[in-house]
Amino acid sequence: MKRNWMYKDLPTDEKSNEIEAIDNLPKIIAKLLKIRNYNNKDEISKFLNPINEDFHDPFLMKDMDKAVERVIEALVNKEKILIWGDYDVDGITATSLLYLFLQYLGGVVTYLIPDRESDGYGLSINGINSAKKDNVGLIITVDCGITSIEPTKYASENNIDIVISDHHEPAEELPVAYAIIDPKRNNCQYPFKHLAGVGVAFKLLQGILLKSEMDVSEANEYLDLVAIGTAADIVPMIGENRKIVVNGLINLNQSSNIGINALLQKLNLKDKKLKVSNIVFGMAPRINAVGRMGDAKRAVKLLTTNNPKIADELVHVLEIENNRRKEYDTHTLNEAISINETKNNYNPDLDNAIVIANEEWHVGVIGIVASRLVERYHRPSVVISIDDGVGKGSCRSISGINIYEILKNCSDLLKQFGGHEYAAGLEIEQKNIAEFRKRFNKAVTENIPKEGFNPKLIIDTKIDFRDINSNLMEYLYQFEPFGPENKQPIFVTENVEVVGPIRIVGANHIRVNVKQGDFVFDAIGFNLADKVELVENNRFAINIAYLIEENTWNDRTYIQLKLKDIKG
Repeated sequence: MKRNWMYKDLPTDEKSNEIEAIDNLPKIIAKLLKIRNYNNKDEISKFLNPINEDFHDPFLMKDMDKAVERVIEALVNKEKILIWGDYDVDGITATSLLYLFLQYLGGVVTYLIPDRESDGYGLSINGINSAKKDNVGLIITVDCGITSIEPTKYASENNIDIVISDHHEPAEELPVAYAIIDPKRNNCQYPFKHLAGVGVAFKLLQGILLKSEMDVSEANEYLDLVAIGTAADIVPMIGENRKIVVNGLINLNQSSNIGINALLQKLNLKDKKLKVSNIVFGMAPRINAVGRMGDAKRAVKLLTTNNPKIADELVHVLEIENNRRKEYDTHTLNEAISINETKNNYNPDLDNAIVIANEEWHVGVIGIVASRLVERYHRPSVVISIDDGVGKGSCRSISGINIYEILKNCSDLLKQFGGHEYAAGLEIEQKNIAEFRKRFNKAVTENIPKEGFNPKLIIDTKIDFRDINSNLMEYLYQFEPFGPENKQPIFVTENVEVVGPIRIVGANHIRVNVKQGDFVFDAIGFNLADKVELVENNRFAINIAYLIEENTWNDRTYIQLKLKDIKG
């Protein structure tokens, strides 16, 4: 798929020079900082050294005082506390976090994570009935609850208090709960709005410690869990999230959590310098898999056990379930593509969104398949698994389309829905799916110009090879961890010469040596083998877009360019 190269708005030379003068920053680094809107010494220092960023006062979050007081009351009175989580990595780590912490404080605490297939997302009447039978006095939700109007009302009628901790977009009507902590509430003054669900749970920990006149830094012992959930949930990697992940990665390297250590050992990551990619592509899929393919409580048990033998057994289960999940992924994706291009007669000139439904798909993989469809077609995609006349759907979006707002336009056709800008979930009667497909496509079309459906490669800045050196690399490392709103910088160098052979490596990758002036770099382009002919025909003058990374091979570490696109 051809991609349009779009350059970010570059700062004026005068402004770049001002930033460059701060601590003698390299010109390229000064430009990257300005592009990210860091303009003074304090902002730049906090960005380049997120470990020194201050955590915000948890009591700036609306209802935090009420939530903390109610939890402490339950702890003092030895009430039964139920943590109600979600079955993704964010919900699993948040559940584990609160469970471990409240146990540490002597709480009588259990946890519940709904079954993805039979229970669905969030609070339910059946779950509350079970809590009532178990004499639960307080339910704390994590990563869910903000749209659970009826179940919350039912809990109140049955003398069960609910503290909702969530990070999803609230609807116009809020649940009637004892307390609702969600930084996205309209009247919440908390200065950072982008916490993951586990991040909100972490703020609750801080609040409990502060109110109890304990050392608030005790909460930091759990930052390994918070970092896993935050990185996996693909929230903006700015502000407080960067502090969480940077500190959490340090904690992961020296974690006392037996389950985390067993997982790191399985992935050959123990005692290695960890990056966000190790979480996103290594740890997270395995933690996610048990919730996708069955009972997510198995992952909570792994992250909360103090028994090494049980941890090893559960890591083995995670590996098996992840492999099974991959098989389902591949099969479902192939079927979805076939349905879209044959039964639905997909036309890229007419269809600005994709809605696909099937009665045989496993609900645990439809989110992954929706993401794959977005990658393939660059269209907002909804994949629905139908069971007994009711469909459960996962939605994924593209830049410029707020999927949650689009679903609001179709809300009269949905039983329920929730989520945020790029990802959401829904429940719909099977009879309404055809009309939903039409309405969803129409709403997407009305919310983005036609050119918005052309995939874009967002370029940070042009650079010459002479500026690429170890000093630049040291500063680029300080831009980590990367994620939404802090993407790894993409550079462009023009009129580059290809020297030596053009090699195809792996299944579909291109590897070349590229030269500008006296400087030569090794470059690899994953899934860019279709560019071989273009490179061969223009080997004395190609334009390349790439990431700058370090690669280690045979104990030798060198700078390597990771190609994102090539133009003649």
